[in-house]
Amino acid sequence: MDRSATDENHDIWPSSADPLGEALHFLHMDSVLYSRSEMTAPWGLAIPYFANCFICHIVISGQGWLEIDGREPTLLRMGDFALVPSGSGHRVSSSLDVTPIDLFDAPRKMVSERYELLRLDGGGEPSGMICVVVRFDHPAAHRLIRLLPKSIIIESWQSTHFEWIQSSLRLMAHEAQALHPGGETVITRLADILVIQAIRSWLAADPSAQTGWLGALKDKQIGQAILLIQQDPARQWTVETLAQEVAMSRSAFAARFKRLVGETPMQYLTSWRMDVALGWLQERDESVGEIGEQLGYQSEAAFSRAFKRAIGQSPGAVRRNGKTDLMGMPV
Repeated sequence: MDRSATDENHDIWPSSADPLGEALHFLHMDSVLYSRSEMTAPWGLAIPYFANCFICHIVISGQGWLEIDGREPTLLRMGDFALVPSGSGHRVSSSLDVTPIDLFDAPRKMVSERYELLRLDGGGEPSGMICVVVRFDHPAAHRLIRLLPKSIIIESWQSTHFEWIQSSLRLMAHEAQALHPGGETVITRLADILVIQAIRSWLAADPSAQTGWLGALKDKQIGQAILLIQQDPARQWTVETLAQEVAMSRSAFAARFKRLVGETPMQYLTSWRMDVALGWLQERDESVGEIGEQLGYQSEAAFSRAFKRAIGQSPGAVRRNGKTDLMGMPV
């Protein structure tokens, strides 16, 4: 299939010389829920798992503890921004000895369909937070999310971007309190920016971000090969054609790709196609055969066999059984 003939809405990855930048680009998000929390100690909230979502906590006054299973608790102070990339269940509280209540059992007022005001009154020291749950759906985002740590914290007072982070946090707090027209959109867009900045900070500082798929994206030739696959997954790529596109010998290309990515080029092509297919099966009305054709398979049967080997279910079963996120969790 010629990519030029593909409908614009079906583009997998727009042209760019920056594959890592495109991974971040596809973290554009849609807000699911956001809340302003006004609490006095002792208080504690248990946040449930949200599939296919980031959860952000912005401390606008006071402080609170963030607890995620498998990690040391983190004390969040006023001005800190905490990102829980995989939507994992976690706890926020005034102290570690507080028994939290479930988020959905907490007394709250729905200000709009997606915005709520939550109050917990223990009579002690006050704290305030803005919490945003934002959903991501693009397969490129899922590739990145699987590699992120359980939490990313920006301590704005230590950040080289202190001034604009503080300005963003003040604006978010003002919009959450004032409830001006369009305030939900402002909060969501600012949360997008802070999420991207948090991930960029992690990418720059964490050694684990320098290896695997993320490290490969930074490699001039292998990153370009990954980009080519993601721009045009329907093309009948071979190791030879990919090597030619990035001006490498076949053997050198295959060896470097496997070393950096952890998969052969053809394994990566298949896994990318399956990530895209899973999303399309959940979001689109095209038949299984049409989706398979758009991803380079010559028949519905060939696509279905490849999909079942990779995902463990047939395309039809995924559609019948409801949504499954790209990390294998039910929505």
